[in-house]
Amino acid sequence: MGRCLCTIIFLKHLNKMKKVFLILFIGLLNLNNNAFSSDKILNSLKEGKKLVFIRHAIAPGNGDPDNFSIKDCSTQRNLSKNGIIQSKKIGQFFKKNQIKIDKVLSSEWCRCKDTAKIAFKSFKTFDALNSFYDEKFAHNEAKQIKSLKKYIKNWQNDDNLILVTHFVVISSILNVGASSGEIVITDKNFNVIGNKTFE
Repeated sequence: MGRCLCTIIFLKHLNKMKKVFLILFIGLLNLNNNAFSSDKILNSLKEGKKLVFIRHAIAPGNGDPDNFSIKDCSTQRNLSKNGIIQSKKIGQFFKKNQIKIDKVLSSEWCRCKDTAKIAFKSFKTFDALNSFYDEKFAHNEAKQIKSLKKYIKNWQNDDNLILVTHFVVISSILNVGASSGEIVITDKNFNVIGNKTFE
């Protein structure tokens, strides 16, 4: 009876150990996959000729106020303190890894311009990157996406093109979502290579 009880207890502990080892093994696999993914993204950016879509950094809220004016930042959603920190992290990533940039283009919305300015210092606005989330701008979607695709088709450079924009623009052109401050890397044909987030 004693031997039998010891065997049962041993088997229970063995099953628990198996579960622990399985969890650890899966964790290691995930770490390796993340490392591989990061290496893939970095190598791709160092090769150049990539499109880097960046959703503006953290700007609390949803959409824009009813009194929105493109010329007045006080009427818009703006970057929070965390959004400012996140923008700095984006810039540090490109600088630290010596990723070459052809130019930085930004939506005319203040939260995008601030993201671009904090991360990269110099940038130019491009209305094709503007938000069409709100109903009053929704009719611009087709025209903007057509204009953006035309610009990229004619873009020729060995370095990378940075596009600071909005969730709706990234979703419309790439069929993927993006969190605040997330970058999505694609080739010139809009094939997604990978993404990176900045907490």
